[in-house]
Amino acid sequence: MTKVAVLLAPGFEEIEAVSVVDILRRAGVEVVLAGVEPDAQGGVQGAHGLTLLTDCLLEDLNTDDLAMVVYPGGMPGSSNLAASEGARLLGQAVCEKGGWAAAICAAPIVLAAAGLLEGVEYTCYPSFEKKISAGKYTGARVQVCGKIITACGPGAAVDFAFALLRALGLEKEAQKLHRDMLIA
Repeated sequence: MTKVAVLLAPGFEEIEAVSVVDILRRAGVEVVLAGVEPDAQGGVQGAHGLTLLTDCLLEDLNTDDLAMVVYPGGMPGSSNLAASEGARLLGQAVCEKGGWAAAICAAPIVLAAAGLLEGVEYTCYPSFEKKISAGKYTGARVQVCGKIITACGPGAAVDFAFALLRALGLEKEAQKLHRDMLIA
């Protein structure tokens, strides 16, 4: 089974995290919610007050098991992820072993901080490209370049999740979910 880590830091964008987790799990992907600075019960509060319980701490993840790491956007969640050495190192480690790193909305700043956008076409929430000096901003809704997947914001969360499925080689599952979920 394919295993994906979704990192949650205080202030994450809820729709971006939940859409990814939901769609990947519907396709049979093992998704682990890893907390960056969770509360004592393992919860992380999003930018709009929704608290999600994590499965583990970021430092408990084993990079050998991961096919992909996903960074939801939101503020200050994206800044918190970019400031986390562990979050940056995880993306580097997953990519070094041939896996994927994915970020949506403001979270491509995490990929930039990890040095993963050098020579890469990417997209992000409009205006955040000004905070990123590496790579080439495209302004696309969803951008796939090499082993990096980025998306522009909350409205693209479902498209982003389907791009993740396709990157993981789950095209048939993506097509079935498109039909079953009534996605145009």
